[in-house]
Amino acid sequence: MTRADFIVAEGNRDALSFIESWPGWAVPMVAIYGPAACGKSHLAEIWSAVSGAQRVSAGALSGSAYVLLDRHYPVIVEDVDCSLPNPARDAAIFELLESATSAAPVLLTGRAEPASWPALLPDLRSRFAALVSFSIWPSDAALLRKLAQKLFRDRQLSVPDSHIDRILAVLERSPRAIRQFVAAADSRALAQGRAVNSSLIRELLEEMGAASGMTDSPDSFSFVHEITPKSAHGEGEA
Repeated sequence: MTRADFIVAEGNRDALSFIESWPGWAVPMVAIYGPAACGKSHLAEIWSAVSGAQRVSAGALSGSAYVLLDRHYPVIVEDVDCSLPNPARDAAIFELLESATSAAPVLLTGRAEPASWPALLPDLRSRFAALVSFSIWPSDAALLRKLAQKLFRDRQLSVPDSHIDRILAVLERSPRAIRQFVAAADSRALAQGRAVNSSLIRELLEEMGAASGMTDSPDSFSFVHEITPKSAHGEGEA
């Protein structure tokens, strides 16, 4: 995932602006938080690419991951509030924050705001609460539309905006749901040698538990995936 792939929207603009201000960060430790699949990992990847930051999940710090980190370089600790607090994890995160510098800062990510992140160590809870943090708001319709357009385009599927709007009206409004749906549509089309049309879309929506108001008219929802016998997705497609 690169900066060129990142879709900018009102809800992530502040977090992106801060990431792109590197190496001029005014603080040596910062947090980015927001719901699942909102773009936290993408922003972490963007920063890692330009800063050389090492990435580690908070849960892994309970084991040997901490001693493998080189503190001469920046560090990204991901999914802090998705990991269970324990003495080893808490001590590792606290030490990372204590040793953070402008040249080797620490970026933490989580779902909820840092002040609510769980920790057994009182000093770590205080550190979390004091972090400069940037939230990523839930995705709006404009961002989800851009995401769907990009995902279909990446898979060489030409989908009119009107059709994308109809899909967005039915699916759960989250990046995760859009990604899962596009991947499922592409996979089924290739596996069954079918066009990605209203019938296929309705099947997937029904399987995902979503209600569909689409018709079977070829003109109402028709877009075709180019399939060759030697498709990169696998052999034997017709």
